[in-house]
Amino acid sequence: MKKFTYGILILLFFLGICFLIFKKDYGFDMVLESEIVPMKEGNSIILEPKNVTIDGVDYLQSQVPIGKFGNKFTSSILGEVKTFNPYNANDATSAELSEIMYDGLVQTNSQTGGVFVKLAKSFEILPDKKTYIVHLRRGIKWSDGKEITADDVYFTYNTVIFEGYGDGSTRDIMLIGGKLPTVEKIDKYTIKFKTPKPFAPFLRNLSASILPKHIFEPITKKGKEAFLTFQGIDTNPKNLVTSGAFRLAEYVPSQRVIFEKNPNYYLINKENQKLPYIDRWVMIITGDVNNQTLKFESGELDVLNVSGTLVNRYRELSKHGDFDLYNLGATSNTTFVVFNLNNRKNKQNKFYVDPIKQAWFQDKNFRSAIDWAINRENLILNVFSGMAKPLYSAEGVNSLFLNETVAKGHPQNVEHAKSLLKKSGFYYKNNELFDKKGNRVKFELLTNAGNTQREATGVSIKQDLENLGIKVNYKAVEFNNLINKLTNYVDFDAIIIALTSNVNEPNSGYNVWTPHGSLHLFNKRTPNDLKESDKLYPFEVELENLFNQGALELDFKKRKIIYDKYQEIIAKENPMIYLYAPLNIVAIRKKVKNIYPTKIGGLIQNMAEIYIDNNS
Repeated sequence: MKKFTYGILILLFFLGICFLIFKKDYGFDMVLESEIVPMKEGNSIILEPKNVTIDGVDYLQSQVPIGKFGNKFTSSILGEVKTFNPYNANDATSAELSEIMYDGLVQTNSQTGGVFVKLAKSFEILPDKKTYIVHLRRGIKWSDGKEITADDVYFTYNTVIFEGYGDGSTRDIMLIGGKLPTVEKIDKYTIKFKTPKPFAPFLRNLSASILPKHIFEPITKKGKEAFLTFQGIDTNPKNLVTSGAFRLAEYVPSQRVIFEKNPNYYLINKENQKLPYIDRWVMIITGDVNNQTLKFESGELDVLNVSGTLVNRYRELSKHGDFDLYNLGATSNTTFVVFNLNNRKNKQNKFYVDPIKQAWFQDKNFRSAIDWAINRENLILNVFSGMAKPLYSAEGVNSLFLNETVAKGHPQNVEHAKSLLKKSGFYYKNNELFDKKGNRVKFELLTNAGNTQREATGVSIKQDLENLGIKVNYKAVEFNNLINKLTNYVDFDAIIIALTSNVNEPNSGYNVWTPHGSLHLFNKRTPNDLKESDKLYPFEVELENLFNQGALELDFKKRKIIYDKYQEIIAKENPMIYLYAPLNIVAIRKKVKNIYPTKIGGLIQNMAEIYIDNNS
């Protein structure tokens, strides 16, 4: 199916390591070892689909057991949908829905961490290690019946991504020494990509959503402003042309999103019947975690991410209930506190951050003191009832590139934190902290309302920092407001938020750690000051250099050394202070079949193959 050249051998190396890490290991990983109760294991290995050609159409054929057609599956989402345009999806909810509706050329195997084909039938990496030939499936169609061809791929990469329409994250991670790859249409079903230099993450980056040219090109011709509003939440579902297993059928704000099976999807079962099995996938918009839990217990939901405080309760309920409980290990989410280190001025010639606070946040000793003052063990026990792991590194705890030394971290030490503050001239008066100019140290800490675990985290950190003599004005605000502050307005002191890391590829964080990146949260630049380079911190420049080196290095061991170094810098400079990685505990109805739990993909990553057996 694939022509394996030197570049693919590297992927095989990755795959081998991933197999060792992600082999069957599903026992509960609790703080109290005496309470360990193994969960239902299910099937531990899922076979990748294989290519088959029937009547001139290149299908993917599922290799899992034959299921039953019909029925619906009901899950939930916390946040509101902001857009149905995959390249404007800056929030987790919209991004999740985009991944359902639009496929890429390739996809990460959620069990091995390797790469397998999707819209692409096969690919070749030429001996120069810079040229990628992608062969598309012949005869597969968009949901409106038009054929998916190289024109769609060329348009998506050359226009939408490379010219910077919508969110720039995909473009950021494809920059190679400041240059983008070239893309060329060879024929109707063949595309050639060429990178400026051998680029280790490139193949995985071909998972970006492919857009239908006949739908999006008229919009791009109108300009980027028109693109930003295209396929908003008021779009008629019938006008959405997609390639994924499900297409949008209905959206009711604050209530539900309903998907229906895409009759033109190119995945078939071993009897050559078109998948998915499920007719309708209903997502209820719950708004908060407590509402999700109530809806699962009332029977409205088929699946639930169980919060740490409820794990013991659900473990008991599962013994006699209609659901199974799965522990998929630590999530790839990295929750952190980010400080605003921005030292620029806005259009009104005023600093984004109060200059008094700016001096604190830019002080490495101050940031390190915060790090040492936070009690992560208390967070894990009180917020998650032990169902989380402490996090000290910018890489997730399951990352192949995790710096084990950095990951060991340190216990809370308030006295050491105070000593760091004194080095920078801070002093105490009546147990209150003041800076060397006599200013009382106080700042605002924000997080998003509705996420009860994150809200509890804010309360805990507020107490930790008050023990350090710092007055914290803690607020939980509406999610959109929070994201706008982070990405647009740059008017915040500190925020508790999370990003999802890629356990197989650190370069996915390129747009977080390079100064021009769209998710460079701690020193975010607005469009007006993107070209400014004189106000960067030395460690920012070093991080960008390391990521550029890491992307060009093909040897795994050498790459590991480079990415170890970047984690050391983050742990030393603390622009973002990492807190914890929750365990992914999931409850799912026993009637849901073809479940293949994985630490990378979760429990329902293969939705097109899942079916409902109401007799279970």
